[in-house]
Amino acid sequence: MRTQVGIIGAGPAGLLLAQMLHQRGIDAVVLEARSRDHIEGRIRAGLLEQGSVDTLTQAGVAHRLHREGLVHRGLELRFGGVGHRIDLAGLTGGKVVTIYGQQEAVKDMVAARLAAGLPLLFDVADAAIHDIDTNRPRITFRHDGRDQVLDCDIIAGCDGFHGVCRPSIPPADLRIFDRVYPFAWLGILARSPPMSEELIYARHADGFALATMRSHSISRLYLQCAPEEDLAQWSDDRIWAALRTRLGASGGELQEGPVLQKGVTAMRSFVVEPMRHGRLFLAGDAAHIVPPTGAKGMNLAIADVRVLVRALEAFFAGEGGDLMDAYSATCLDRIWKVQRFSWWMTQLLHRYDGEDAFEHRVRLAELDYLAGSVAARTALAENYVGLPYAD
Repeated sequence: MRTQVGIIGAGPAGLLLAQMLHQRGIDAVVLEARSRDHIEGRIRAGLLEQGSVDTLTQAGVAHRLHREGLVHRGLELRFGGVGHRIDLAGLTGGKVVTIYGQQEAVKDMVAARLAAGLPLLFDVADAAIHDIDTNRPRITFRHDGRDQVLDCDIIAGCDGFHGVCRPSIPPADLRIFDRVYPFAWLGILARSPPMSEELIYARHADGFALATMRSHSISRLYLQCAPEEDLAQWSDDRIWAALRTRLGASGGELQEGPVLQKGVTAMRSFVVEPMRHGRLFLAGDAAHIVPPTGAKGMNLAIADVRVLVRALEAFFAGEGGDLMDAYSATCLDRIWKVQRFSWWMTQLLHRYDGEDAFEHRVRLAELDYLAGSVAARTALAENYVGLPYAD
């Protein structure tokens, strides 16, 4: 097999990259280790920045997003038993965020690619990349019981944190920045109406809580917990009671319903530099992970793809490799700003075991300042709806 861009991974980064390259007449083959049912069914992030919605729209894969997505013009911070609304739209000149599950965006992009008859291979085994320091890199893999080779001009590593692409770069050529947080999120998906029309972030003495949604009838709710939390110790009744306490829910504000899914999400910050080695380019979770507090994971992947598409378009148009050379630095400028924001939101809203009285009071003072300062609320809003793109 031969293509211009070999893409490993059919998550948001890989699928969007393939779609945007197709719009520009650039051939790509997408290889995915999991089944279609798996990638379309796994529940992931569900909040899109304004720029991410605009990008998916320009890519021609946002028809259902505009029909079913839930537009949010603000969010609420709760602490000390009081709620404080952050007017995202009012503070950013009308920018908003949209609730739309990552798996739904993946379904849309898979459907678009298959409808166009473009190559997307599921259940690929033993993928490995070779010759990335040459002008003719290749991917070997096994599919439908046959060993195959995909010859490429470029390889895009969009295969996530545990994929094969990043480990294919010599360790001496990478610098890794990593922080593992001493807590996790216990998350549930419940058939119950959302607690509010907008997200609620709550800081409580018992730990952080978040109330969000996937639709008008499905709620997504989170509780801070230990990384090694035993889910067997968390009955549905215990979860609902903890949510009610931490969110400060009064009356019928929080309506219980059947729990459809339950799981624990680890919290870490991770960045690898550089994001390019030879003809291999990393994008999305293969290059960076953010704690979910700032809702930035999928949005960062989309931002990476925008930069990579522009660089590859110039390269295949015969305009040279300057933009490819700048790819890593351009992406990392945004990534570190987003890491800062996600870290700030995380440390501001979570309870740290061993936190002394001074640290506790400082965090409360920062929240109080945030609630009372237009400048501070504007800074939060600008980051939350998404920083401007470099292009």
